[in-house]
Amino acid sequence: MEENPGSVKTDFIREKVARDVESGKFGKEVTTRFPPEPNGYLHIGHVKAICVDFGVAEEFGGVCHLRMDDTNPTKEDTEYVDSIQEDIHWLGFDWGSHFYYASDYFDRMYDCAVELIKRGKAYVCALTPEEWKEYCGDLFKPGANPPGRDNSIEENLDLFARMRKGEFADGERTLRAKIDMASPNIHMRDPVIYRVRHTSHFRQGDKWCVYPMYDFAHCLEDAFEGVTHSLCTLEFEIHRPLYDWVLQSLDWKNPPEQTEFSRLNLTYTVMSKRKLLQLVKEGYVAGWDDPRMPTICGLRRRGYTPSSLRKFAQAVGVTKFNSVTDAALLEYCVREELNATAPRFMAVLDPLKVVIENYPEGKTEWMEAVNNPEDASAGTRLVPFGREIYIERSDFMENPPKKFFRLQVGGEVRLRYTYIIKCERVIKDAGGNIVELRCTYDPATRGGSTPDGRKVKGTIHYVACREAKKGEARLYDRLFNVENPGADGVDFLTQLNPDSLTVRECYIEPELAKCAVGTSVQFERIGYFVADRDATADRPVFNRTVTLKDSWAKLQE
Repeated sequence: MEENPGSVKTDFIREKVARDVESGKFGKEVTTRFPPEPNGYLHIGHVKAICVDFGVAEEFGGVCHLRMDDTNPTKEDTEYVDSIQEDIHWLGFDWGSHFYYASDYFDRMYDCAVELIKRGKAYVCALTPEEWKEYCGDLFKPGANPPGRDNSIEENLDLFARMRKGEFADGERTLRAKIDMASPNIHMRDPVIYRVRHTSHFRQGDKWCVYPMYDFAHCLEDAFEGVTHSLCTLEFEIHRPLYDWVLQSLDWKNPPEQTEFSRLNLTYTVMSKRKLLQLVKEGYVAGWDDPRMPTICGLRRRGYTPSSLRKFAQAVGVTKFNSVTDAALLEYCVREELNATAPRFMAVLDPLKVVIENYPEGKTEWMEAVNNPEDASAGTRLVPFGREIYIERSDFMENPPKKFFRLQVGGEVRLRYTYIIKCERVIKDAGGNIVELRCTYDPATRGGSTPDGRKVKGTIHYVACREAKKGEARLYDRLFNVENPGADGVDFLTQLNPDSLTVRECYIEPELAKCAVGTSVQFERIGYFVADRDATADRPVFNRTVTLKDSWAKLQE
């Protein structure tokens, strides 16, 4: 596996693990786990958890298990299982032989539930969720013992067995842990640990019609697998007493310990799987790997690299405090990497034709161009130049303001790697629109030369018309136009950015058309792009990863 970029920072989790290793607390190697539910694709928030779970285990010479938490049969699918494995491997982590499913433990979990009943620590409840509200109390009022709480062990065992046989409808019976209806922690007021659900499981088929709740299953899974450090995000902190209660009630020896850290929240992004699924199913995006999605596969298709995402996770850090990270930090991480690694090419996204009238017709010169000024080993390439070229329309103004250093009538600019040209006149159509520029060039200025010592402030890029290849540039931007989509009860769908995707037909230099799918490049003076899988033999497609600079910061100013 590629090493994590940068030096590893310490944090309260790593300090705790170090103490446990030094004291020999668990008497075995450090064992962590990453337990996603296979009901959707992993997103940028999971990257932080993956880096913590796998990273801590690796740093302390231990192992990290990958476990599919498939305890809810209504939403899970093998599609998600496959995508989760692919994404974790792509990030550079591996679980070796430690790949598990929660559903493989269903028999053992059921036996544990039976054992709790036998110990008088669980009972079958007939209340519906609506009826339960009358007994559970609230933050300011303790709950009251519900009917059936004092049923005999024999009666509860019989009812639970009948639940498993399918004698009750969904919601008609639940198995509850018998803890404390007056607990200040509402999650400890006799929580449901098993429910009836007549739904086929994607791995177990119709074997089961009772399924364990996550809070009951999770701690048992950790215990069954010999996990030492169960690292969770902060919303599970209030659930930790139940995690401990289950294992203590079953007299588990040397049980795993749960430790919580803050989850990753990102501006201009939604992390809810439910909302992401809605975006996909209702067609607001073109699938889970749409480059505007915060999913790992979407970020991969956008051109983000594994190392840039790990660097981002490291920069965010591991704390006990919830916060929101600016999306600009994520963009900075990939921008910094691509600046050092991505080869440069020239592409014109909004073409304006230029005819160089004093350049010979039919002649083509091949100019040496630097592939990456940040990396001398990247070498050079040859780019064509001829009488007719395309430049960006924004690089010319007929009536420019002061300090406009690009092309204007009577003004000069240098073409990247080639000559200085001067605009002599403008050609317009019947509607007054500029359709062509007529220019002249100075043959003495080839490749940066200026024998007469004159200074030209502007340098622009170009593509030679005769050798240019047509392509498609997809200009992706942030999916939402507000920092906190869905805040204050606003429908998050009303806050979608209408300009999150702009598709441009572009002209590119010939070498750029040869890039393999997944190749990251810089379009000089425009941004970083990646070759997309939608390319055809005669039409390459490039997705914009990020702009050269943080344009959103300028908008905020």
